[in-house]
Amino acid sequence: MTEFRDSSDDRADAAMPRRTAARTAKLASLPLGIAGRAVGGWGRKLTGQSADEVNAVLSAKAAEQLFEVLGSLKGGAMKFGQALSVFEAAVPDELAAPYRDALTKLQAAAPPMPTKQTHRVLAEQLGRSWSQRFSSFDDEPTAAASIGQVHRAVWHDGREVAVKVQYPGADQALRSDLRQLQRFSRMFQALVPGTEVKPLLAELATRMDEELDYRTEADNQRGFAKAFAGDDQVFVPRVVASAPKVVVTEWVTGTPFAEIIRAGTENQRNEAGRLLAEFHYSSPARAKLLHSDPHPGNFMLLDDGRICVIDFGAVAHLPEGAPPALGLMMRHALEGRSAELLDVLRAEGFVRPGAEVDADDVYSYLLPLVAPLTEERFHFTRRWAQKQALRMGDLRSQDFRTGRSLNLPPHWLLIHRVTAGAIGILCQLDAELALRSIVERWQPGFAD
Repeated sequence: MTEFRDSSDDRADAAMPRRTAARTAKLASLPLGIAGRAVGGWGRKLTGQSADEVNAVLSAKAAEQLFEVLGSLKGGAMKFGQALSVFEAAVPDELAAPYRDALTKLQAAAPPMPTKQTHRVLAEQLGRSWSQRFSSFDDEPTAAASIGQVHRAVWHDGREVAVKVQYPGADQALRSDLRQLQRFSRMFQALVPGTEVKPLLAELATRMDEELDYRTEADNQRGFAKAFAGDDQVFVPRVVASAPKVVVTEWVTGTPFAEIIRAGTENQRNEAGRLLAEFHYSSPARAKLLHSDPHPGNFMLLDDGRICVIDFGAVAHLPEGAPPALGLMMRHALEGRSAELLDVLRAEGFVRPGAEVDADDVYSYLLPLVAPLTEERFHFTRRWAQKQALRMGDLRSQDFRTGRSLNLPPHWLLIHRVTAGAIGILCQLDAELALRSIVERWQPGFAD
């Protein structure tokens, strides 16, 4: 058996800043820092620098601070940053460029916890003789998540495994961060236009208890692994062992989607997009579950051509599969049936009580969103995503006024966020794929 290191580094024995006051101060520094830079920017404009030059500097500095603060805090702050990262495709290029790298880094980077602390958590969760379960264990983490970090190891039977260890204090940090982030939701809305920040934070807060118990995550992963066992397109690693704050799964090596987004070939990007769409739309039918944490860090392309999906802390349980009403709305929009479309929206609670809306206005508002289903193959691009965000965010437009009359019912929130997140990744991939054929096969109510 390999000897286990127990390094005695001098770092503080804490995985993340735990005191509420300290975390609040760090989060509060974001709006204060951005405001301070804005004041400085006006000064530089007065001294002759162009508005474009000044805005570029301000955006770059804001992105740098966003990554530094959210990444170092981990917890809810980092989770929020990861959730935002998939929506950067909808931000205009002149604003998005400085944020792109910073937000992408959040998908796979955070300072590690000390080795002693990692060993302490493993002993608490797997027993004092935890090391005997492994033939070897690498003390250096290979990846960091919002509430835990991942180590590579070899299980006692010779299988290579990934060991996810939760940061001590993650529960307090998660709750504290999400409370503070909700206070600053307007500021984040301005930083990343085209996103619905407030309901995103509310949904993260609602589901945090599920994500804090790795036994729930393990059960979710077992459900997906069983549903996709032997599949020639989707691979879900099997769970080897689990505890409340530690989960051990099969180790998988592949090309992360973040790498494909950055430097993938056209064929890689198109195939990654197709596989992601296939997994997203088929999961409710095949597993009665919906993977609800869509960001590139949770997907890899394997050498054998399959998509590998990881991290099942956030999962929606859909015992009846995907709601047929979603397929009906898509079909009515495609066929120009504005009255029938409005009827379904009202029945599902999408129209605010007492709101007077015109069926044709609602149809015009939603029609561009089903554009990917109007063609045999659709090319998802950042430009298309930006156009939709600008259209719906233009205060002078009828689409904006129509949007204000619509509502997102609580039971639709997760499905909406996951679908929007998946589309965000498709746009980051710049993928072209036959989405309509995938929807026709898997989405109830669309082709019925």
